[in-house]
Amino acid sequence: MIALVLDQLPLVTLIALIGVAFVAGWVDSVVGGGGLIQLPSLLIALPEDTPTPSILATNKISSAAGTLIATITYLSKIKVHWGVVLPLVIGSATGAASGSWLAQFVPKEVFTPVVLVALIAVGLYTWRRPALGMTGRVGERGPSHYLIAGGIGLVIGAYDGVLGPGTGSFFVIALVALLGYGFLEATAKAKIANLTTNLASIAVFGATGYLLVGLGLVMAAANLTGGLIGARMALRYGNGFVRIVFLVVVGALICKLGWDVAWQVIELIGR
Repeated sequence: MIALVLDQLPLVTLIALIGVAFVAGWVDSVVGGGGLIQLPSLLIALPEDTPTPSILATNKISSAAGTLIATITYLSKIKVHWGVVLPLVIGSATGAASGSWLAQFVPKEVFTPVVLVALIAVGLYTWRRPALGMTGRVGERGPSHYLIAGGIGLVIGAYDGVLGPGTGSFFVIALVALLGYGFLEATAKAKIANLTTNLASIAVFGATGYLLVGLGLVMAAANLTGGLIGARMALRYGNGFVRIVFLVVVGALICKLGWDVAWQVIELIGR
């Protein structure tokens, strides 16, 4: 394991990363998408010679802590159907492992335009349907219901392994739109699935020796605090609050990935 000595970082940088982890934990616990905030901050703040897998691993350590406390908080108040959670988790673990393996062969830039289009479609779909996710409309839980849950886990888990930003948001909207859950119950299930993908990634990074333990644990404490506060706010204010935060996060993701795509085009033109 790589143990980053915290005194190698300027105090201001360390404090900034702790603050970022707190905000990311809050966003993640409400609707997902905290990686949009946390991962770019790590890329900017850590030394240039820091291995990319170490940056990704640090992000996962921090995110897993916030996701864990958010999951516990949601499950203490919201009853979930574990028969649906099981295929969702199995699919998520399988997808995350496959995506992590695929990531070493396929440039992430290839996926960015596809994800951008998907996010725009998701944002417009949710915005044009104010009643979507405000109440649960789950029908009979037949074989197709469980199959779809497993498929959601597999596809989005693979995306998390390859790219990552917005994974929680994709889980939420898929569970709302495809299976009919309200935003709160969908978020509770999404936390369990996202925790699974985070732990699977941490296991892979740990096995390959890329964990920055010191910084990861410090940021994890801040992320956990933000996650606890965010989950409690979501439970207090309900589906309408989660829907608003969801649309804001999706909008921010669109702006971020849109900038990434534009920058790729500019670099291609400049060659």
